[in-house]
Amino acid sequence: MNNERIDIFGVPVDVVDFPRALATVDDILRGDGGGFIAAVNPEKIMRARDDARLLQALKSAKLLIPDGIGVVWAARWLGLGCPSRVPGADLMPAICEIGAAQGRNVFLFGASPEVNEKVARILPERHPGLRIAGFQHGYVREPDMPRLVADINASRAEILFVALGSPRQEFWMMQHAPELSVKVCQGVGGSFDVIAGKVRRAPALFRRMHLEWFYRLAREPQRLRRQAELPKFAWRVMREKWANRSGVAMN
Repeated sequence: MNNERIDIFGVPVDVVDFPRALATVDDILRGDGGGFIAAVNPEKIMRARDDARLLQALKSAKLLIPDGIGVVWAARWLGLGCPSRVPGADLMPAICEIGAAQGRNVFLFGASPEVNEKVARILPERHPGLRIAGFQHGYVREPDMPRLVADINASRAEILFVALGSPRQEFWMMQHAPELSVKVCQGVGGSFDVIAGKVRRAPALFRRMHLEWFYRLAREPQRLRRQAELPKFAWRVMREKWANRSGVAMN
């Protein structure tokens, strides 16, 4: 399935909704190739504009989901396309459901040893039929990465979830995806912590109102510095919209 890919300030994102994103994953699993999935949000767009390596990683992804509502708003307001929000935290369990139904092997990489082991126990309980082929916490030294890649391939996993946080997980997937035999590799950020109960996800009401970012900020004030990119992103979108209407070129 070929999805339309647009650029927001030079940063790519696929024009998909949740069903189409999931259908793309299913196509990848059933096909001959493979690739990795990365989430795109306003913070990541602003960072990638100044980080050539992150931009390269995003461009090399098989599927770039519009994870942040700001990305959806910007794409629609600027007339670039009409994607819908595809939260990575929701896509992961949906992929697990596909994996369970198809009897796929899954490998878990990332988070702390305690969280990683707990997620390895929880996922098969939540998704009967899902097979955990292996798991490894995120505290792996760079010299040991070749052995980890070999272990993942030896496990015959077809789905790999990478929970290293951004942009580390994007860098890791870009570097190692060509060496991996997995079909689908998704960067899932802090999803392992949520599944293990270490971190509480925003209540459903906040998610429906697209205020999950506000809930996380209220619970984790240290995120303020990162969230400072949101008003910068919104201002740039408004400037771009004004420039398009007036025919003024933006720098």
